[in-house]
Amino acid sequence: MTRWNRRLLFGAIAMLVPALAGCEAGLNAPTLEFHPASVGVSSVTDGITIDNAFVLGPGLNATLPTGGRAGVFLALQAQNGDKLLSVSAPGTASAVQVTGGTLDLPSQSLVDLEGPAPQVVLTGLTKPLAGGETIQLVFDFASVGAVTLNVPVEPQAYAFTTYSAPATPSPTASVKPKAGATPSVSPSASGSASAGASASPAGSPSPTSSGT
Repeated sequence: MTRWNRRLLFGAIAMLVPALAGCEAGLNAPTLEFHPASVGVSSVTDGITIDNAFVLGPGLNATLPTGGRAGVFLALQAQNGDKLLSVSAPGTASAVQVTGGTLDLPSQSLVDLEGPAPQVVLTGLTKPLAGGETIQLVFDFASVGAVTLNVPVEPQAYAFTTYSAPATPSPTASVKPKAGATPSVSPSASGSASAGASASPAGSPSPTSSGT
């Protein structure tokens, strides 16, 4: 290859690299799309596979407050079929909500709970929660029984940016009567009372005239 040809080749590469970088940095960049991360904990117990389990925490250098919520992400598979009855997080959350209440696990079928929105949610956190911690989860299955697993808390950053935090529940509105309000009397009731009070007895005697 001549020196002139080499210069043309290097120039073409120099022009191509910025164009490729611009495509990757656009709104459709792969980093902005949801990709299941694979840094969670996996376990196999009596034919039950729990794969890629982790808790999504807050952003970097942040903390979820006591009383808050956090999403759990994982995949499940039962070799002989089973049913997930409940999940608990002793020492971390007062309750754990599972979408649908219970979850059927057909034999040899993968049940994907890996996001981007959580279908298993820790509610009523009993302590602040931050990325980098490890918490204990207990999965209760109908046939296999309880399976305990220590799972990491991952910050909502880097590979976990596209995961969604649990939705905040809507407050329930209540209507209270105003103080000092007096109950109103319905027109029908007052009308019936006045009509009954003004009516004359049906059997009252009529005056008699004197005759000779």
